[in-house]
Amino acid sequence: VGIDRDTPGAKLHVYTALGAPSDLGDYDKALAIAKELYTRVDDFDIYFNSKLLDLMDDNYGKLNMYPEQIEVRKKIHDLGISDNVVFYDIYSNLGLYRTAMGDYIEKVKKNIEENDFYGQAEYYNMLGNFLRLDNSSATALSNYKKAKSFITVLLNDVTRQNEESEKTKAGLLNGVIEGNIGKCYVQLKQYEDAIPYLESAIATIKEFGNGTLTSETTENSLAISECYLHLEDYARATDYLSDDLQTNSTENLLQKNRLLSMYYDKTEDFKNAAFYLRRNLRIRDSIIGNESELRKQQLATVMSEERELSKTMMAKQKLEIEKSRREFDAQERTSKLVLISFFFTLLGFAGLVYAYLKSIKNQRLIAEQKYIIENSLVEKDSLLKEIHHRVKNNLQMVSSLLSLQTKNTRSKAAIEALEEGKSRVKAMALIHQKLYQNEDLSVIEMQGYIESLINSVQSVYRKNGHNIAIEVDTEGVELDIDRAIPFGLILNELVSNSFKYAFPVDDGKGKIHIIIKKSESQEGFFEYSDNGIGLPEDSEDLSKSSMGIRLMNRLANQLQTTLNVDSGVSGVRYWFNFK
Repeated sequence: VGIDRDTPGAKLHVYTALGAPSDLGDYDKALAIAKELYTRVDDFDIYFNSKLLDLMDDNYGKLNMYPEQIEVRKKIHDLGISDNVVFYDIYSNLGLYRTAMGDYIEKVKKNIEENDFYGQAEYYNMLGNFLRLDNSSATALSNYKKAKSFITVLLNDVTRQNEESEKTKAGLLNGVIEGNIGKCYVQLKQYEDAIPYLESAIATIKEFGNGTLTSETTENSLAISECYLHLEDYARATDYLSDDLQTNSTENLLQKNRLLSMYYDKTEDFKNAAFYLRRNLRIRDSIIGNESELRKQQLATVMSEERELSKTMMAKQKLEIEKSRREFDAQERTSKLVLISFFFTLLGFAGLVYAYLKSIKNQRLIAEQKYIIENSLVEKDSLLKEIHHRVKNNLQMVSSLLSLQTKNTRSKAAIEALEEGKSRVKAMALIHQKLYQNEDLSVIEMQGYIESLINSVQSVYRKNGHNIAIEVDTEGVELDIDRAIPFGLILNELVSNSFKYAFPVDDGKGKIHIIIKKSESQEGFFEYSDNGIGLPEDSEDLSKSSMGIRLMNRLANQLQTTLNVDSGVSGVRYWFNFK
């Protein structure tokens, strides 16, 4: 049966056949077309209504118009197309990746059948996205590999059955998953492992995407460039940083500028390196104020909408409960009239019924109060995470400025002072990074923090040939931020001093041992030791003039303790007790 070319159905057919403008980044145009068609489609035509609403939903999200996107989802829900109004992608766009993942698991997982390989691949790919964006790269990689296994099975199946449309759909998702695996390897600094996945992703998306997913292609190209920069293959790195590369988002533009600054820095063209660094700073300064305020408003709106929807659902449930209660009361009155002769017997039973109803009412009140308190805690946790995230970003900015100042300074003493300052700033930034990544914002798990801190220090001194074995024994110890920051700065000084002075000859036998223990009474013990050459004979005079040692003593005072030091032929040992 032919389609009348002037009908809205024909327009939708042509629109989808030619490819949505949103695939090319023209989201305003795509939204305008969908809205115009929506006004002309018959209200009873649920199929076309749902397709157009899906297009409007997608493009409102691309334009960060979240209140409008929520209204569209309400319409989809009212049409009976969807059982839930989901918020996970909106939370993700607002940077609340753990919240987004929780909502996604709750709303989506139960609807995926075991033999739905495409759905399974899409599900684990989304979990990987939330975790990768939350800097949980290792866990994200595990989920991406699960997604890859499901899509591989599906591709083999649809290829055997010659189902071209399903093959194209699965092939495109396969390209997206390969790109995500590659980006995970980049985050894990496994650059040689990342390159094959990223190159395959670009080729696969080009084969199946028909000119779509340009943003994915750009991200993959920038990731390959970063790999080659770290591998010092600068010629190949610049191949993926050409002017032809489409940076159709602010994030991609900032990433490209960062990589160009990194390229010129590595090739000792410091003028251009500083130029692209300043360009990024200007872009960030121009958007951070408005974006921050807009993000707050959008977050408040989204949370308000979710609360309203929750209240609506609770109101419906309350009406049902009230109806049941009225029916129950009616039955109870009837029973009392029928069994009036057994009054004394039923009196005790009536007391039990009353107590039961009172218990239900109290439980309902407790549940409502618990819900309000939990929502309040979620909002506070979100704000605290945002604060720690911003403090970390500001400290990283200070570190970048110190790095830039180091390149423009010729005095060796000044350079060393700046590098030490940068190391201390990184130690504090890492504290705030760990805090906003934790579910519990009040404490820091010291084992993971110390390992990350040591990796940061090692990355500096391994360039000079140091290869020292480090053992950390702090399993299960958690500290609040007021104690974690002094600990981090003390460890930063001690590890840096060991790398700089304790092992003048790198014989591969250098060892560092770090212990933090807490007893059941919460009394703690800290010990740091190395098997280096120990302290010099004039160490007491040196401790009075050394900024690092004076800093460690002041930090120990903050912990209400005293830093003790033992030096012998087998190295040096620092220790103290703390509460």
